[in-house]
Amino acid sequence: MQNTLIDKTFRDSDGKIVLAQMPNLPLIVWVVASLLKLLFTSGAINMGLDAVAFGSLFTWAWEELFQGVNYFRRTLGLAVLIIIIVSKIQ
Repeated sequence: MQNTLIDKTFRDSDGKIVLAQMPNLPLIVWVVASLLKLLFTSGAINMGLDAVAFGSLFTWAWEELFQGVNYFRRTLGLAVLIIIIVSKIQ
């Protein structure tokens, strides 16, 4: 297999094109915490769920950035990391 920029961007080490994968634990925790925040809209529970959601999405993005299977997944991790940090700053 040739090692072109397109291959490095979208293919994993087995040569398969990877744009999406099955969700891993941090992403599942983020989805569950985010959905629970819709039920608990105020108070300490909401604040705790917000912290769990942020922490798990941060963890997912960090893992993608440094351990993503291709450049696309690593770029996705970087983009999500920037977005969630900027959203917390504002």
